[in-house]
Amino acid sequence: MKKTEYVLDSHALVAYLQNEAIADQVEALLDQADGNNATIHMSFINLGEITYLVERRYGATQCREVLNEVEEFPIQFKEVTLNRILDAAHVKAHHAISYADAFAVALAQELDATIVSGDPEFRQVESLVQVLWL
Repeated sequence: MKKTEYVLDSHALVAYLQNEAIADQVEALLDQADGNNATIHMSFINLGEITYLVERRYGATQCREVLNEVEEFPIQFKEVTLNRILDAAHVKAHHAISYADAFAVALAQELDATIVSGDPEFRQVESLVQVLWL
């Protein structure tokens, strides 16, 4: 049986890290990945988005601590390839979403994965990818 493939956007992971209301849903997905029942992916672009948000709000020391914590999560971080850059640019050119979110969409399309998010921007691309709403 094929494992479910997910792409986390920054909104989902930040909500988990800040223990927001949707953190339990993200934790359940991380547990599925830990149990080898799902695969969770994230673009390095989206990780960069989390990094600058944490550093801006809490400083460089807290940012390093968060990155160390995130490295332990069962998430497969994906490199930025030329094809993904071009695919993300195409998504961004035609949809009103952030450039970082366009990378999540491009990765989800490539992997035939479901995006995990509570960010309403993803309503713009529901015709392109499946979204698991938090």
